[in-house]
Amino acid sequence: MQFTPGQLVIHPHHGPATVQDTITRTVGGVERVYVTLRVQRSDLTVSLPADAAEEVGIRALLSTEQLQEVLDVLQAPSEPFEKQWSRRMKAQQERLLLGDLTVTAAVVRDLVRRDLEGGLAPAEKDLLKKARKPLLGEFVEALGLSDERAEELLVDAVTGRDVPRPGDLAPTG
Repeated sequence: MQFTPGQLVIHPHHGPATVQDTITRTVGGVERVYVTLRVQRSDLTVSLPADAAEEVGIRALLSTEQLQEVLDVLQAPSEPFEKQWSRRMKAQQERLLLGDLTVTAAVVRDLVRRDLEGGLAPAEKDLLKKARKPLLGEFVEALGLSDERAEELLVDAVTGRDVPRPGDLAPTG
């Protein structure tokens, strides 16, 4: 993947980020090109070797079809959950580490539904908050939605309300 300043990319764990710069660094006697990303909606700046970006999971925004797949996951039935809190928490954390937005959507779906049905442990609430960020960021950027509308879309999908197809959503400010 080629990087140019101002380009919008998706970091698998942090969500939408803007390419700030590419620089050449010498590390251990080896010259490598590094790309600096500024994660949107945070003060985080990430620098990584450009030739490792694909391995890390840096990618372009999802297409309309890929966004529909994410919405389908949010609308799908929840998976059975582990009764023991520590095992359930560990499994959810491991799934999020994959950096796959459809897997993240499944974790968010299941946590939101469990929260609505009976509440979550404080650590699970923190995990849900962390897992929602890249998902909502992608909705905002790829669909041109406001933060509030992206949140509504997520909740509507998880709770079974009618959700428009991504191509039918009108961008908002």
